[in-house]
Amino acid sequence: MDGQEDFDTSQAANEDEAVQEEAADTSATMGEQNALNAADSYLAFTAFSYSGLIDQLEYEGYSAEEAAYAADNCGADWNEQALAKALDYLSFTAFSYSGLIDQLEYEGFTAEEAAYGADNCGADWNEQAAVKAQEYLDYSSFSRSELVNQLEYEGFTSEQAEYGVSAVGY
Repeated sequence: MDGQEDFDTSQAANEDEAVQEEAADTSATMGEQNALNAADSYLAFTAFSYSGLIDQLEYEGYSAEEAAYAADNCGADWNEQALAKALDYLSFTAFSYSGLIDQLEYEGFTAEEAAYGADNCGADWNEQAAVKAQEYLDYSSFSRSELVNQLEYEGFTSEQAEYGVSAVGY
């Protein structure tokens, strides 16, 4: 008998939850619902910051209120979005730790979200310095000291810059 009562209680709780979700859905305006659908579509395709998603939705013609509703209700984990964006950036170019954080903040992530992305992306910052050094050498000539200075300007530590320059044969 206890098993049946547990099942009934659990089933009732699930039904209450479904009714609450339906009520929340029906309280949203058509514009808010459409903005939320658009937000879900964008997030299925690429990573966004909270403010970046709002900007994108406003660019698409949604009002500020509709865009904010969508960002508030899309269920995104903004830390995970920052991590996904960090991995996306690192897939096509090299960054220093601080350079990656700066780029993520430029994209609208908070300092905490950007740090989460950089801290959890798994990058080897020495290897990132080596890749960035090679990228520079592919496009221009540098003396060893100029290349070290450029890498440090990009946010690499002096140790990372030295590693990167040595790794490319300097």
